[in-house]
Amino acid sequence: MAVKRRGLAQYRAMRGLTQETLANALGVERTTVQRWEAGETKPQPWLRPQLASTLTISTERLDYLLSGSETVEVDLGPARVRDQDRLESDEMRRRELLRLFSTTGALVAMPMIDTDRLSYAADHPARVDPTTLDEYAELNRHLWGAFLRAPSKSATMPLVRDQFEVLCAGLKHSRGDATRKRLLALTGDLLQLFGEILFDGNDYTAAAYCYTLAADASKAANAYDLWACAMVRHSFVAIYDRQFAHATPLLDAAAAVASRGDQSLSTRHWVSVVQAQAFAGQGEQTACQRALDKAEEVRQLKGPMHDGGWLRFDGTRLAEERGSCYVTLGRHDWAEDALIGALSHPLTTRRRAAVLTDLAISGVHRRDPDKVLAYATTVLNLARETGSGVITRKLLTLRPKLAPMLTHRAVHKLHSDITELAVV
Repeated sequence: MAVKRRGLAQYRAMRGLTQETLANALGVERTTVQRWEAGETKPQPWLRPQLASTLTISTERLDYLLSGSETVEVDLGPARVRDQDRLESDEMRRRELLRLFSTTGALVAMPMIDTDRLSYAADHPARVDPTTLDEYAELNRHLWGAFLRAPSKSATMPLVRDQFEVLCAGLKHSRGDATRKRLLALTGDLLQLFGEILFDGNDYTAAAYCYTLAADASKAANAYDLWACAMVRHSFVAIYDRQFAHATPLLDAAAAVASRGDQSLSTRHWVSVVQAQAFAGQGEQTACQRALDKAEEVRQLKGPMHDGGWLRFDGTRLAEERGSCYVTLGRHDWAEDALIGALSHPLTTRRRAAVLTDLAISGVHRRDPDKVLAYATTVLNLARETGSGVITRKLLTLRPKLAPMLTHRAVHKLHSDITELAVV
């Protein structure tokens, strides 16, 4: 037996919509809507605001319906039961994570512990000393490295969760202002990593929650650079939903926070790069160029400018960021040189996929099917190998642009493959 989302079908019918009408409004196949209502798959995160709007309900109400809270049981057969067991297991893990995050929120909000009144804590096994804090920091850096190297980002979740629980226990029993602030900063660091894993898995709601908690913890620790980075990561949720104007105020706030941080770090330059992406999405070429030029000042920094974990921005990423902004602005004449130059640098799998997708988009602009197929097929294979929602989402920006070339058989096949990947 498995779950059928009766509520979604009921709301569609209440609005006088057929499955086909709803599918056309969202730009998906009718069978996709059927799978949503049968509980076989969930709508992709970027479709949910449009789906909620079409049904004239809030996104919160839609999330409630999609969570399976209004359900009936249907017989799916042995193979589908195994798939449902996996989905239910994923949902259980998600609920447990949300419980942990809620606990962390409460711990961050706790007032400082009175060490005189709680002197018994000196003998408590959860007592944390400076050496232990250094070990926690080193483990955080190790986990970021594991995340960056992992082909499937979700594979790092168990390790991150274990460390997260250790830090939560430390916060619960922390003694003294300095220890508590250091633990808050380490928690803010790890919450950003949690958010990155969830973001890669297309769970944008939980990712945004992580980034909010990370910002709160970092603020409480007076860790300005860490705080600013959490806000930048939060802004990516709006940017990936193409809600560029919604990202701008958050990025302005991040810039103000970064200005109070360590000026030897590249935090403020990373903020500028992401601001450039938001400006490009709004068609503001002058503001975008100004932000990119400001980001170029990162080259003037000497010595270590990032920690390789929660802050990784350096000058090697400028070419790909500039090329991406030019593609968004439709300046393909500027974009290609920057993007090809970016490929000469070592790139993570996700960054390489982004560059190749932007080159494929430029290939569409030049009506060059060979380039489109060469670049996009590589990205398609990377998406299949890694299961990365970020790579899949990037590919989906290419799909509608293929329309003028769909008479080309191989391009039509590519379009179908991207569509299939998006609904899996």
